[in-house]
Amino acid sequence: MMRLRGLRSGALGMACWGVVLAAGAQTALTPPTSTTAPAAKKPAAALPGVGSALEQRDIRAQLAPRRYTTLAAEIGAKVQRLPVVEGAAFRQGQLLVQFDCSLQQAQLNKAQAGVDATEKTWRANQRLAELNSVGKIELDTSHAEWNKARADLSANRSLLGKCQISAPYAGRIAEQKIREQQYAQAGQPLLDIIDDSVLELEFLVPSRWLSWLQQGTAFEVRIDETGKTYPAKVQRLAARVDPVSQSIKVNAAIHGKFPELIAGMSGQVLMAPPVQK
Repeated sequence: MMRLRGLRSGALGMACWGVVLAAGAQTALTPPTSTTAPAAKKPAAALPGVGSALEQRDIRAQLAPRRYTTLAAEIGAKVQRLPVVEGAAFRQGQLLVQFDCSLQQAQLNKAQAGVDATEKTWRANQRLAELNSVGKIELDTSHAEWNKARADLSANRSLLGKCQISAPYAGRIAEQKIREQQYAQAGQPLLDIIDDSVLELEFLVPSRWLSWLQQGTAFEVRIDETGKTYPAKVQRLAARVDPVSQSIKVNAAIHGKFPELIAGMSGQVLMAPPVQK
């Protein structure tokens, strides 16, 4: 009887220890509940004059000339002279290319002689017609021959005029594609010229800036090559917005004269939307 009670007491004790151990394990697995609420995360401080992340991106722009073109040969001839060297400036109307056009000059002289001869024939037939010594058909034919000779003269004079290429506007020689004494084919590129009297900037901005950006808006641009900042003004905005990037193209111009600036330089556009109150 005493042995049975001992067994019961032992079993009861082990059951109590099991309950205690289970409670301890549950306490260890359950994280403690804090009575203090976590501190709210502070928003990042906004940069002055800058909106969303789209406005904070680095806007890049490149200097480009107002006008630029490639001058090509209109006739096949040998290049006799290139008076303006590569990189040099020129004024409007200045000679840039001179071809050797001795053959074209000879053809012009021949055409002039043809005009003189046919004119004399027509004048003579006019006097003979007054004396009824020549028929009307012969008179009209001599007049037509004179007109044909004059047309040939005009064509040869126009061809000779293509032996020189003059500057369409003031600017600089960007690249010389041919050398003196080389033969140029008709249509062959000869010179790349630029008008750098005004340097323009072309860049993309977020389309949401259209609420405040307009023609005449002033800003600054920092040029990498010089390390300096220059004033600029918006000249025009593109006619449409790119729906994919939600951006719009802007054309601006450097405001003022800065001899150190040349086409092809690039830099950072220092422009940001106004601070909203």
